[in-house]
Amino acid sequence: MDANYILVINPGATSTKIAVYLDNRSVFLKTIRHECGELEAFSKTTDQLEYRLNLVLTEVEANHIPFDSVGVIIARGGLIYPIESGVYEVNEAMIRDLEAGVMGDHASNLGGLIAHSLLQTFSRAGAYIADPVVVDEMQDVARISGHPKFERKSIFHALNQKSVARTYAQSRGMEYEELNLVIAHLGSGISVGAHQKGRVIDVNNALDGEGPFGPERSGTLPAGALAKYCLERDVTWTDVKKMLTGEGGLYAYVGHKDAQLIEKGAREGDPESMLLQKAMAYQISKEIGAMATVLGGEVDAILITGGIAHNPDLTGEVKKRVGFIAPVFIYPGEDEMRALAQNGSLLLGGKISARKYTENRESQ
Repeated sequence: MDANYILVINPGATSTKIAVYLDNRSVFLKTIRHECGELEAFSKTTDQLEYRLNLVLTEVEANHIPFDSVGVIIARGGLIYPIESGVYEVNEAMIRDLEAGVMGDHASNLGGLIAHSLLQTFSRAGAYIADPVVVDEMQDVARISGHPKFERKSIFHALNQKSVARTYAQSRGMEYEELNLVIAHLGSGISVGAHQKGRVIDVNNALDGEGPFGPERSGTLPAGALAKYCLERDVTWTDVKKMLTGEGGLYAYVGHKDAQLIEKGAREGDPESMLLQKAMAYQISKEIGAMATVLGGEVDAILITGGIAHNPDLTGEVKKRVGFIAPVFIYPGEDEMRALAQNGSLLLGGKISARKYTENRESQ
């Protein structure tokens, strides 16, 4: 029997999604929900490995997923050291870095660990990750921040941006590597990347304080005012991190992170909702414009994706502001499972080869 099935693993903060794909078609999809009380028993996220692995194995066995027919197990990548885009086989170096949380503690760190552990069950498969948030293809000039103590870093929605880029290219009968694109991912955080012939040569750090504000992230704040606020109030790093990620953006203004409520309020004429929605569209447009200059104005298309891209009022406002740069296309939502399966299919079909992960960034 050919090992041509793809098993996809996507661990999130309170869930673990698993799926099986055959010929780019989903034949099984399951979301395992985790009670917060159960997860609180673990001191760090990677301590949840055995707990989540057992739940995955239970689902695998209960749904008769064909062990001998799975050729690729591909997982959402974690916070490892910066790497170039691509599919990477889970090796000992990666396992060490995922377990140690070298770039931070996050649920996605479990992806590669679960995939590797499943090899004991799926003996014909290989374990891989694809396009984690630490994908780094930035040009050197983009790393300069303005002070040598602070380097700009590439942390963004690489998996979805790359997937949407390939989808758009395919719709035009072209390869992703032939195009210059500006792609805006609109989710809990917002990242806008300049894609030059298959490489993201500049992008805002959507995690900890750069670019447009989102439902829970502050984006770029006035540096002097932020420093003064912290010094005068003697706030802790934990407090500052919450301001930037988790309790910033819409949450800081209105006390919730629900962009759909802001959309509803704006349509009903609520002044605060209207202003915040317009401000978000304004900042997204500014960032798109900035990335267009990175590409020297040679932009084939602007792609807008992510959950907030379902809001036609916001995306319409962005289109009005940036449409003079290049045609704008909307890809609402975020399908990480399909994006991972897409990478697994390319690997299984021999169209790409798995890369080797090492701790040394210069060797990537």
